[in-house]
Amino acid sequence: MPEGWNEEETRKRFIDKLLVQAGWGPIVGHTDGRNYSRGAVEEYPTTSGPSDYILFSSGKPLGAVEGKKVAVGPQNALRQAERYSRTLEGSPFLFDGYRVPFAYSTNGVVIWFRDLRHPLNLSREITRVHTPAALEELLTKDEEQAKAWLRSNEVKLKPLRPYQKEAIESIERALLNRKRQMLVAMATGTGKTFMVVNLIYRLMKSGFAKRILFLVDRRALAAQAVREFASFEAEPGQKFNQIYEVYSQRFRREDLEGEPFDPLVLPTAYLTDPNTGLAYVYIS
Repeated sequence: MPEGWNEEETRKRFIDKLLVQAGWGPIVGHTDGRNYSRGAVEEYPTTSGPSDYILFSSGKPLGAVEGKKVAVGPQNALRQAERYSRTLEGSPFLFDGYRVPFAYSTNGVVIWFRDLRHPLNLSREITRVHTPAALEELLTKDEEQAKAWLRSNEVKLKPLRPYQKEAIESIERALLNRKRQMLVAMATGTGKTFMVVNLIYRLMKSGFAKRILFLVDRRALAAQAVREFASFEAEPGQKFNQIYEVYSQRFRREDLEGEPFDPLVLPTAYLTDPNTGLAYVYIS
C-alpha cells in the first residue's frame, strides 16, 4: 500500500510521475561537471546536502523539490527545499538569499509550493507542479511594477457607481497585501458583472494578471458576462474584446433567456453555425 512505501518508492512511483507529467522529464541523476538545460535532476548537490530534485529550464535552476513518503505530510518539508534553495552554488539568481526562486515539497499526493522571491510570499497547497513554461512566466512577471500601476492609477472608469468603485478598491487593496482568497457579496441587480469586468481590465492592464477565469454556474450568466465584456469600452474607441483575448464556453441563443442576440455586441462571426445559434465566443 502507498502508506507503507518508503521515500524512495514514493519518489519512483508517484513523485517522478508528477514531474514528468508537468514536463520536467526525463529525470536524471546528477553527474559532476555536467550542465543541465531542462528537466529534473535528482540528488543535486548543495552546500547543505543534496536536494531531492532541482528543476532546470533554459539552463537555469528554477525549482527545488523535496520529496517525502506518502505517510508524511509535506508542508513542513518545504523548509528543506528552501534550505537547498539558499545553498545551491553557481546559480544566476539571488532573491533575498535564495539561489533558486521556487520551492516545492510533496509526498506524491499533496504538493506545497512557495515563491521565494519575496519574503512576504506564503506557502500554499497546489494541485500540480508548474510546467517549465509556467515557471518561466512567473519568473518574468514584474509583480511590483504591476502593483505600482494599481496604486498610481485611480479607479475612475465610467459609469461606475460609488459602491462599485469602492468594491474594486477594496479588492485591489487585498491583492496588494498578498491576499489570495476573497469573497465579495453584492445584491442582485447591483452590477456585479460590470464591476468585475472593470476590475479584470485593471488587473490585465497593470500586468498583475495575464489570464483570469470567470466562472459561473449557469449558461445564462455566461451569456450575460459575454455581453458585458463585448460591450465594455475599456479604452476610448476600443471594447474589452478588442484589446484582450477572451474565450467562452459554447452556448445557444436561448441561453440569453429571452434577450435578443445583438450582432453589434456579439458579431455573427462568433457563431460557429449562425443557423443553429451555437456559439463559441472569444472575449479579450
